[in-house]
Amino acid sequence: QVQLVESGGGLVQAGGSLRLSCGASGLTFSNYGMGWFRQAPGKEREFVAAINSRGSGTSYRDSVKGRFTISRDNAKNTVYLQMNSLTPEDTAVYYCAARLKTIQEYSYWGQGTQVTVSS
Repeated sequence: QVQLVESGGGLVQAGGSLRLSCGASGLTFSNYGMGWFRQAPGKEREFVAAINSRGSGTSYRDSVKGRFTISRDNAKNTVYLQMNSLTPEDTAVYYCAARLKTIQEYSYWGQGTQVTVSS
């Protein structure tokens, strides 16, 4: 049974930082690309960042480039999202997701962690 468990969310003031973690179990982690997505109240879920299975390639949505960094530790089956210079617009539930490296679609999703940025 595949499980993705996010942690590290919370309340932070604008300009602050948070690091999200997502621990994976029940899969061969190094065979999966990982992504972070977010969903704000009343909005659709949106892509935030992704990293390939080896950690050698990353991508970001434009609004977080230069502020967020995705990374992974395959020995720990964990993917991270370092978020700096947070703004109220970053407030959302953040989800991690896993996709087999040979396909584009994300197959597994975590339950999410709330990030709230106060102004």
